[in-house]
Amino acid sequence: MDPQIRELSEKIERESEFVNDIFNEISKVIVGQKKMLERLMVGLISNGHILLEGVPGLAKTLSIKSLAATIEAKFQRIQFTPDLLPADLIGTLIYNQKTGEFFTRKGPLFANLILADEINRAPAKVQSALLEAMQERQVTIGEDTFPLKEPFLVLATQNPIEQEGTYPLPEAQVDRFMLKIIIDYPSRDEELLILRQQTTGDVELPSPVVKPAAVFRARKVCREIYLDPKIENYILDLVFATRNPEKFGLPELKDLISYGASPRASIYLAQASRAFAFIRHRGYVIPEDIRSIGMDILRHRVMITYEAEAEELTSEDIIQKIFDKIEVP
Repeated sequence: MDPQIRELSEKIERESEFVNDIFNEISKVIVGQKKMLERLMVGLISNGHILLEGVPGLAKTLSIKSLAATIEAKFQRIQFTPDLLPADLIGTLIYNQKTGEFFTRKGPLFANLILADEINRAPAKVQSALLEAMQERQVTIGEDTFPLKEPFLVLATQNPIEQEGTYPLPEAQVDRFMLKIIIDYPSRDEELLILRQQTTGDVELPSPVVKPAAVFRARKVCREIYLDPKIENYILDLVFATRNPEKFGLPELKDLISYGASPRASIYLAQASRAFAFIRHRGYVIPEDIRSIGMDILRHRVMITYEAEAEELTSEDIIQKIFDKIEVP
């Protein structure tokens, strides 16, 4: 191994020790869901927002709340409903009759970790207000602009089983989320542990183990993680194969993809793979990092055609074929 990379790996190993402390603390409350917790950490370290999809009762809220508790961050849950207004998120100007002046009342977005619960329940105007705050990391109320507190991370949930009375996020807006995580049911053994844990006493939130400063430091250090040119080209091959599959020996996918992944996919694959290497205590990215996190970055960025739907294929099926075909460096 190159001496510089070895030195960098030793540095990453020291700097990433707090990740194990966080996982150990959260595991006192959350049973299983290792994949989801790892991806929440990737989002936090690489400063990318996350879309979570799963049926109710899979500990989505508790996981995010627990993560906020371990890093001493302010957590805020917002339940999205059809009657929600943008002012209910960002805040509004209130008239004070005594002084005859307006004052600003900040909304729940002024927190660190925001859980936007069932984001597809609120109309487009509210979704846009949230997405603007996610992108700009600031909020304008009246004539004043307020920066949002760092770390600022939005974790939005969607319920896949009910579509009546919902407002699906447009594809272009879904692209703002770094990761889309599909959460599955726990195993039988895990559910037995959950049953015992939840029915034998009060479940307390985890204790703080690090300050937010550790997250900021991790973000800075992550940029130093070595990304070999071969890995960069592997990322580009995967993304370009979603746009022009016929050029990568996949002509059968051409009529199944209506839109390939945007340049955000390339950027996020690089950032998330570095963060994934960080939580694995490594100073360099390996192809397995890309393959581990790739589906969560690409699944909501590859739009399929009606022909693919008729063949009962999903974007995940198509992405998996690309991963199977593109040569690993």
